[in-house]
Amino acid sequence: MASSDPRHIALEGLWKNNPALVQLLGLCPLLGVSNSVVNALGLGIATIAVLTFSNIAVSLFRRQMTEAIRLPVFVMVIASLTTCVELLMQAYTYELYKILGIFIPLIVTNCIILGRADAYASKHAIAPAALDGFMMGTGFTLVLVLLGGLRELVGQGTLFANMHLLFGPVAESWQMIVIPDYKKFLFAILPPGAFVFMGFLIALKNLMDSRIHRWQSARKVENVAGSKRVRVTGTIQ
Repeated sequence: MASSDPRHIALEGLWKNNPALVQLLGLCPLLGVSNSVVNALGLGIATIAVLTFSNIAVSLFRRQMTEAIRLPVFVMVIASLTTCVELLMQAYTYELYKILGIFIPLIVTNCIILGRADAYASKHAIAPAALDGFMMGTGFTLVLVLLGGLRELVGQGTLFANMHLLFGPVAESWQMIVIPDYKKFLFAILPPGAFVFMGFLIALKNLMDSRIHRWQSARKVENVAGSKRVRVTGTIQ
């Protein structure tokens, strides 16, 4: 059974077992929506909400569910929560809801949500299950926003454009024109560009993991060598 330690759960969701960079789940919305920061953040917040509350619901009723109805119940819970999020977006962020389109109802089919419900929430208490859902959703959202920022910057030369679609009139001045008079790079905005940028992000994470592993191995060797020197010195004395 997976650990219930909060630090372990956070590290798994944000880095070690990140849904987008390690598990490679939810790639369809990840690549399809992440052409700007506002689109990525909108879908990310919706995913966090569904993932967190579905984990809570599954954990709450985990002892009452038999093996025969387990998966249908998971899907029904996720679909109900997705409908609630969809209705809220229609009410408060309608323009953004229209832009995201089919990717909002497709949260129901996101493998991350069903996977965490089955692999973690159905086996743990409410608090760690909620934290697991929140951290996995946050890890997914961070990759979404980073990818959206890169594609928006390279594709349009701006950052945080149209943030008022998510946060209202107060965010109309948030747009940053990083490169004035920029000729749009269409490839970065289209889905093929998403594949390229995603490949770079995965490669960067693998490189960082490799360097962290080498550093940890070197530290371990140094500690072992240091303990041996201490024992030898003690013996001679």
